[in-house]
Amino acid sequence: MTTRPVVLGATGVLLLVASLALAITIGPADIGVEDVWSTVVAHLGVGTSELTPIRDGIVWQLRLPRTLLAAVCGAGLAVCGAVMQSLLRNPLADPFVLGVSSGASTGAVAVVVLGVGAGAVSVPAGAFVGALVSFALVLLLSHTLGGSTDRVVLAGVAAMQLFSALTSFVVLTAADAETTRGVLFWLLGSLSGAGWTDVWVCAAVLAVALVVCLSYARTLDAFAFGQDAAAALGVSVARTRLVLLCVTALLTAVLVSSAGAIGFVGLVLPHAVRALAGPGHARLLPLSALAGAVFLVWVDTLARTALDPQEVPVGVVTSLIGVPAFVAVLYRTRRVR
Repeated sequence: MTTRPVVLGATGVLLLVASLALAITIGPADIGVEDVWSTVVAHLGVGTSELTPIRDGIVWQLRLPRTLLAAVCGAGLAVCGAVMQSLLRNPLADPFVLGVSSGASTGAVAVVVLGVGAGAVSVPAGAFVGALVSFALVLLLSHTLGGSTDRVVLAGVAAMQLFSALTSFVVLTAADAETTRGVLFWLLGSLSGAGWTDVWVCAAVLAVALVVCLSYARTLDAFAFGQDAAAALGVSVARTRLVLLCVTALLTAVLVSSAGAIGFVGLVLPHAVRALAGPGHARLLPLSALAGAVFLVWVDTLARTALDPQEVPVGVVTSLIGVPAFVAVLYRTRRVR
């Protein structure tokens, strides 16, 4: 049993590396793994690339950052989902339960449709600000309502409905057909505009968040027995909840501002990993990150190639795959019990 997490981790790393290498080669342009490797080493200053400038640009400027961003977003959403489900003791909790996604959508729509910022504010920046405003509202509501776990969830639901209504109102009253289509595509999740800046920012925030969450791994294990039991074990319940809620909300806000709202990753993957590796968070969090990264890399590859040249929003594909997968996890859990 002690070697199982190590085997799962090594398998996850190998699958992630192989997935990244193969996913970049899939697309209209005929590009092989060797071409990807030569381009990467050339841009790192180690060797030279024999690809034409156009094919080199396809790899380095389009496919590589997009695939890496998919991996980072998948890992971040899965980690946030695992933390939220344990922290709130709710198997249906996901990264968006705090209304962060809805707030980000409102912020993005305000920039695109209403022109907030007069061109000085980008869509990701508007989405990030909207996400923070929504999370601040949830913290305020939950605090004034008593701060218990169920109050946090209810405050998140209220914020989610509020900002979803604001987004719908703005789109219906102020957007034309073309703008509405573009906004809808972003709201459903899209990695088509991925750039290296998005990759580095999201990866940096993910690394910090993962380190913080892992430092609270034992504390999260204690939360499995309830808040009273955790407090009896010496855990500062209020402080721990505030720190982890802030960390997961910040990570979710950054990911959503770069890729839009991609659902079901943070809901399904932690349950699947928990069924394989057990509930201990020291192994659950890194394994969830690996599973989420591999999953979203292939989902994004399917989304951009299945109906080529038309692209399917990533959030649509994750839901189509996630719903039956989640039902399968539920049935498996029922049999185990």
